[in-house]
Amino acid sequence: MTHTQKLASVLALVLMTCAPACKKEEPVNTQPQPTPAAAAPEAPAPAAPEAAPEAAPEAPAVDETLSQLSRDDFNHAAQRLNLPIFWTYEDTPSKTVRPEVLRTLNFYPTSASFVWKDADGNFTKAFRDAYALMVDVMKDPTLGTPIEDPAERTRREKVAQELDQAAITLVASDFSDENERDFVRAMLQVGEAIDTLYARQVGLDKIMARIPADDIISQSMARRNWGVMPQSPKMKNDPECRALAGDAFTPVGIYPASLQRSKDFCDKISARPDAETLLTPFTVVVEEGGALKAVPYNRAFGDEMRTISNLLKNAAKTLIGNEDEVALMNYLNVAAEAFLTNDWNPADEAWASMNSTNSKWYVRVAPDEVYWDPCSRKAGFHMTFARINPDALSWQEKLTPLQQEMEQNLAKIAGKPYTARTVSFHLPDFIDIVTNSGDDRDAFGATIGQSLPNWGPVANEGRGRTVAMSNLYTDPDSLRDRQTLASSLFTDADMELLKDASGPGLLSTILHEAAHNLGPAHEYKVNGKVDDAIFGGSMASLAEEFKAQTAALWYLPFLVEKGVITQELAHKSYADSVYWAFGHISRGMTDASGRIQPYSQLAAIQIGMMLKDGALSFDPDATASNGTDKGAFVIHMDKMPKCVDHIMTQIAQIKAKGDAAALNALQKEHVQGSAIPFSLIRERMLRLPKTSFVYSVQTH
Repeated sequence: MTHTQKLASVLALVLMTCAPACKKEEPVNTQPQPTPAAAAPEAPAPAAPEAAPEAAPEAPAVDETLSQLSRDDFNHAAQRLNLPIFWTYEDTPSKTVRPEVLRTLNFYPTSASFVWKDADGNFTKAFRDAYALMVDVMKDPTLGTPIEDPAERTRREKVAQELDQAAITLVASDFSDENERDFVRAMLQVGEAIDTLYARQVGLDKIMARIPADDIISQSMARRNWGVMPQSPKMKNDPECRALAGDAFTPVGIYPASLQRSKDFCDKISARPDAETLLTPFTVVVEEGGALKAVPYNRAFGDEMRTISNLLKNAAKTLIGNEDEVALMNYLNVAAEAFLTNDWNPADEAWASMNSTNSKWYVRVAPDEVYWDPCSRKAGFHMTFARINPDALSWQEKLTPLQQEMEQNLAKIAGKPYTARTVSFHLPDFIDIVTNSGDDRDAFGATIGQSLPNWGPVANEGRGRTVAMSNLYTDPDSLRDRQTLASSLFTDADMELLKDASGPGLLSTILHEAAHNLGPAHEYKVNGKVDDAIFGGSMASLAEEFKAQTAALWYLPFLVEKGVITQELAHKSYADSVYWAFGHISRGMTDASGRIQPYSQLAAIQIGMMLKDGALSFDPDATASNGTDKGAFVIHMDKMPKCVDHIMTQIAQIKAKGDAAALNALQKEHVQGSAIPFSLIRERMLRLPKTSFVYSVQTH
């Protein structure tokens, strides 16, 4: 059977959603099925003297046809074939895939139609055919397709390498309870519609139309990466790795394509007299009659936004009569109206009225962050759907009384012209992610903390909401990989500080997100200009994230002094932040298109200044904690507070004064300099694939 025939056979079975038999099959519930209790046997008749005793039942035979792929290879093969299925973690690894270890994934093209398990808990023919193809695709990513052009064969092989750079990591939720499942199902529909809208923003809709139907591996890369370009640190600079053959130019959907051929098109727009109007966050720039104009999102994406509005109203209806979710129901209805009007302020007000005491859900559905945009100006549509984790309440009780003092301390070192303002913002809620949609769902990694909104009265008056994602990177796969990578970079002494993988990192996230509401932030103006206009879009993002991440370290001694945290926790948080910085440095300073990666660059500036001030050193003769690598970093806790104070003073004053030259100087010294052993950090941190989250939500 040829590749095309095999693929057609599998896809035909995958798409058999209308067959009556499928109604009895359970594609989502992958928990082991209980064995019915056996009926008590009747008393046997006396056995004849010559009767031999009944033989013990034989153990079920291992199905060798399903033992050809390890768990990692199985999950990589499924991603190569764009199949919505995942083999979950097992304490004792098995060589044979079984129904009870599999989960169906959401947000794949065939998530609803790939029925891999029947009502009796057995694999379907669709699954067995898919498994055979998975075995083949791990041997040859082209699946034997005759490809005469060597460049095209190389391209597909590189696409496979890009997909395999993912440490595929599951975020699983079970909402089969009758009281919750209707709401969850409604929100999953909203998430799918947000994906469709965001795909138009980034230009993915046009990309998918250009990829041949039988080039499944390239379709999978484009779907995961939201585009044709590689996103993994190892492959992103490889010019042969693209999800499209030939000219891979794929413009985003928010600026005229004719402008985007020029690498400096953002600078050209920014230099125009009407730049302020064109670059407002909730508009699309179009060209009409040779002139550029800004078109509101609700007009540019009218069909998609009307669909989302209706779906949000449907989700709100599932909450009617639920007195515990009045605030959430109100937000969903007001957000539905915002998708029709493009006026997001009323939705922000309704959203800011929600908190961990008046709803057990965290929902944010709106256009918010700008990092995805080549010009870092336009807000990307996303949906964060999560459950409130009540553990946040204790932190809120500790930190809320200190908000104003934290603002005054930061204002003092920032200096004039910034002056302390009255702040009153929600300290971080802890949320357990159910799904991420649109701009929230990255090819690698995920947002672990966020403060929103970015614009409008709620943001300007410090009334936004801040969250820390508490269930990410806590799975067994992530914890194992963290220990492996950290032990290659640090000595035994510092590894002791890195054993706690949740508490110190969560503290850092809480303080980082709180700091977005403190000191000179996005809407702060110098000489009438906000940070985007002063620094430029990407550099403004760098400056704000640099401020927040440094503040997460700078506030630690203050919290120790106030008795909120122990000195031990402060030391662990310093160490965790250094490891976090190494992770971002390993991703490179720019993305595949040459755009600034704010977190990577701020991490390099921090590590560079720590090395310069002696708070961190590299001992080329030390043996790393893994006992193998020669050369290790050493954290000097006695010098860390003074060093962080130095870093915080620099970035706070840069933000307060709008000092673009000083920010550029720091970037040049540490991002472009040679003091940091970039290649060593990169080599050790990239020994393992990078986390790529997938989502499974059970509603049956």
